[in-house]
Amino acid sequence: MAKEQTLDQSFEKLEEMIGKLEQEDISLEESFKLYKEGMKLIKSCNDKIDKVEKEVLKLNENGELDEF
Repeated sequence: MAKEQTLDQSFEKLEEMIGKLEQEDISLEESFKLYKEGMKLIKSCNDKIDKVEKEVLKLNENGELDEF
């Protein structure tokens, strides 16, 4: 089973994809492939960030986690 990427690793991968998309000699097919892969990666990042935000919202004024 593949290890899940960290947010930093995902952001680095997205930056690489953007660099490739900015190249003048990239084919339309490769552009669509990178776009589709990038959108999946962005969704994964958003899901991870949402999870962390929900955990942060659970903290009370004493720094303890409250159950919902």
